[in-house]
Amino acid sequence: MSTDGVADGEAPELNLQSYLPYRMAVLSEVVAQGLARQHLDRFNLAIPEWRVLATLGAFSPLTAKAIGQHSRMHKTKVSRAVTALEARGLVRGEVSPHDRREINLWLSDDGQELYRQIVPLAHAYQAEIVAGIDPQDLETMTRTMEIIFQRADA
Repeated sequence: MSTDGVADGEAPELNLQSYLPYRMAVLSEVVAQGLARQHLDRFNLAIPEWRVLATLGAFSPLTAKAIGQHSRMHKTKVSRAVTALEARGLVRGEVSPHDRREINLWLSDDGQELYRQIVPLAHAYQAEIVAGIDPQDLETMTRTMEIIFQRADA
């Protein structure tokens, strides 16, 4: 028997129901899919497109690289989302005067209007999924998530 309680020659088991990284990943997907089902589908937005739209709505202008860093999305997902949003006239871009290899992106007038429509729905969805949870528990969860984020991102 090894020191971790696993018999020699046996593979250790991972209880996914109590493994926090797994549970957080599943929760993130469930929450994102719920948002998409309730609100994003009516605007014909995929989740990566919503994340780019939301990031640009809050922090424009940004490069695709900066969007990826902020949202933790892979550059391929960001690129596809930006392309789809540009094709719909929701995002505009121009070559950066500081680095001609980069494109500064921002929401077009139509993109800003869509963002203004979606933000209240996103707030309502958040209120719905936390309804009935004690405010102190929510504060504790928020602080805990920030601690985990800082440690995992180090």
